[in-house]
Amino acid sequence: MHRISPHLWFDKEAREAGEFYTSVFPDSRIKYTNTLHNTPSGSVDILSIELAKQEFQLISAGPLFKFNPSVSFLVACKTKDEVDALWGKLSRGGLALMELGQYPFSERYGWTQDRYGLSWQVMFTGDRPVQQKITPTLMFVGNVCGKAEEAINLYTSVFKDSKVDQVMRYGKGEEPDKEGTVRHAGFTLEGQDFAAMDSAHDHKFGFNEAISFVVDCDTQAEIDYFWGKLSAVPAAEQCGWIKDRYGVSWQITPTVMEKMLKDKDPKKLARVTEAFLKMKKFDIEALKRAYGL
Repeated sequence: MHRISPHLWFDKEAREAGEFYTSVFPDSRIKYTNTLHNTPSGSVDILSIELAKQEFQLISAGPLFKFNPSVSFLVACKTKDEVDALWGKLSRGGLALMELGQYPFSERYGWTQDRYGLSWQVMFTGDRPVQQKITPTLMFVGNVCGKAEEAINLYTSVFKDSKVDQVMRYGKGEEPDKEGTVRHAGFTLEGQDFAAMDSAHDHKFGFNEAISFVVDCDTQAEIDYFWGKLSAVPAAEQCGWIKDRYGVSWQITPTVMEKMLKDKDPKKLARVTEAFLKMKKFDIEALKRAYGL
């Protein structure tokens, strides 16, 4: 099974944000931190953290990309008190997109951008069974509005152990949203929960590289497979990064990279960094040679 991890791009705040997020969610920890030198962004901090036992990757690499609500993280809460506690921490210093309150779909819910601009939806789910605490949620807007279902079908065809769990659609009279497009859909990729929605409102944002999804691959054949299936913008191909036909960014990365990137030997880390900065699609054997495996 391939691990799919959200990757968050910060200007300078990755370490600070990692400490903040792991303090907010139970069952959380910082797995490792390190610094890469001589990159196009200079020296950059990288972190791997677990939030509610789910993996996230963070990087401080300059002000090139900014978070926006096209990707948010839906947090399932068993009690209203839990909703209120998380809202209090995540909304402090941020901006409420949907104020905390009662909605037709939940007795207690709020959508906020936190102090770093990252979007969180905090929702009371009660006794409903939840296998995953935090669900990445994609909002298809602008020129990809109306394509959420098409994207879900692509993703579930590419990844194993995948399925569409449920789809709720807009009805008549809900303009500007078109009848039949996706109000909210849940789907599973590699056994991990995701969600998606269309929104035809006049949003001033869209998918960008601030949030990408890292796909860990054990073999070169797996890297080649995901690269071929998902990459749709050749100009975006760099250092394992690709962009699909909907503008969503992915990083197709060898599993062995984790061992390399958390290594504290500055010479090994420098060799690996120099090697991967020259690559578009990662070459596992070349990376191993650079590292000394």
